[in-house]
Amino acid sequence: MFIYINMEKSLFRFLSVLIIILVLGSCSSKTYRNINYLQDVRKDSSWTMAVNQGVLIQPKDIISIIVSSTDPELAASFNLPIASYQAGSEMASVSGSSYQKLLGYSVSNDGDIYFPVLGRIHVAGLNRWELSDLIKHRLIDGKFIKDPVVTVEFMNFKVSVMGEVNYPGTYSIDGDKITILQALSLAKDLTIYGRRDNITIIREQNGERHIYKVDLRSSDLFNSPAYYLQQNDIVYVEPNKVRAGQSTINENNFRSVSFWMSLGSFMVTIANMIILASR
Repeated sequence: MFIYINMEKSLFRFLSVLIIILVLGSCSSKTYRNINYLQDVRKDSSWTMAVNQGVLIQPKDIISIIVSSTDPELAASFNLPIASYQAGSEMASVSGSSYQKLLGYSVSNDGDIYFPVLGRIHVAGLNRWELSDLIKHRLIDGKFIKDPVVTVEFMNFKVSVMGEVNYPGTYSIDGDKITILQALSLAKDLTIYGRRDNITIIREQNGERHIYKVDLRSSDLFNSPAYYLQQNDIVYVEPNKVRAGQSTINENNFRSVSFWMSLGSFMVTIANMIILASR
């Protein structure tokens, strides 16, 4: 009888440990599937990427266009003046507290800008390299400058990252190329509560609003039209069930009956297991 009881205790302890190991292993596997990025990418793999067409100019964008040449005085006729401002005001100043600001061209609602000498130019739908070539050829064809170098840059390129990231906010971007992974890096990555499988990108383009969904856990991310972000894109990271549950508890001032009942039941079960194992 004594041997039988000891065997029963040993079996119970073994099963208890086995159950705990299986539960922890299941949680670990589930966490891996929910958290890790690019899970289907093999080591040292490579594939052809979609060609980045560049950011397209849209109405209400602000762009800088600088024309240079071996004849600086001739090129100056095609450049906007550089404004000088007093720190903390919009007043022009020549004092030591002034600073200079490069002026830009504001794209109209029709997608046009007014360029010195050349007049109205339709720029919407072009990337900055296409606009640079367009102005360069018009300067040469009009025999204004023989050797123009035209540099076009965005002055108001920004993206917003919100939701379950460590530092949500709106970020100004230098240049015109940024991926969704780089944008999330600017926001210091997702929190542990952010869903990696359902990132939403909101984009307004050509008078329409487009919604894209991407899964950071899959390499299909690279083929998404939202992998390269456009100006004024909004990236939203959805909270997972754990965060949503915490929000519900907080809103109800910890009066969630089902939560406390589940917690109490779990604690009673653990207590019974400990008592039985010690007998």
